[in-house]
Amino acid sequence: MGKKLVLIGPPGAGKGTQAKHLIERFHIPQISTGNLLREHKKRQTPLGIEAASYMDSGALVPDELVLKMVEEEIALPQYQGGYIFDGFPRTVAQAQAVAGMKNGSVDRVLAIEVPDSEVVRRISGRRTCKSNGAAHVFHVEFNPPKVDGICDFCGAELEQRADDRPEAVQNRQTTYHAQTSPVLAFYEAKGILRRVEGLGTEKEVLQRLVDAIEG
Repeated sequence: MGKKLVLIGPPGAGKGTQAKHLIERFHIPQISTGNLLREHKKRQTPLGIEAASYMDSGALVPDELVLKMVEEEIALPQYQGGYIFDGFPRTVAQAQAVAGMKNGSVDRVLAIEVPDSEVVRRISGRRTCKSNGAAHVFHVEFNPPKVDGICDFCGAELEQRADDRPEAVQNRQTTYHAQTSPVLAFYEAKGILRRVEGLGTEKEVLQRLVDAIEG
């Protein structure tokens, strides 16, 4: 079967890590709408110039612009052998629009499923260096610093970001489920949705994803 894939999962499900593995495994490029927006803005394309007016003011870029960028992108030669969307489409309207594009007929939609309690555990355990931010990130369970509360690399204090606190993570989960459920139902009705257990080792989850793609 083809390798035009959509990868969906809540924050903390390991989606980004698994996307990298799938890209290497199947030799297909990743399509990130965030990267597309930044690239168009940098190149000062007509779409990029239009999108910049929203991006610079902190507003959401309208679907119409994002979808035009996606349609142009997937029509390029390098995507004819497949691609992987990571976290997109986010709405049924986006999914319907992509399905109607040239080369937009998706082969598999992979939903990595992790219990909400586990997502809270994974994200709320993060501790970030106050001096170097995302460059130095630890986890109280999975990657603890040598000295509690202190960055191994620069000795600065570690902090828990506001959006990593349990109540914030739970709110994000509620939003994720509300937004994603209709999208999953859309793809399930098409018979291309595969739900994948997200608990276990990185290697175990990857094998489940590969099985879902190839099965």
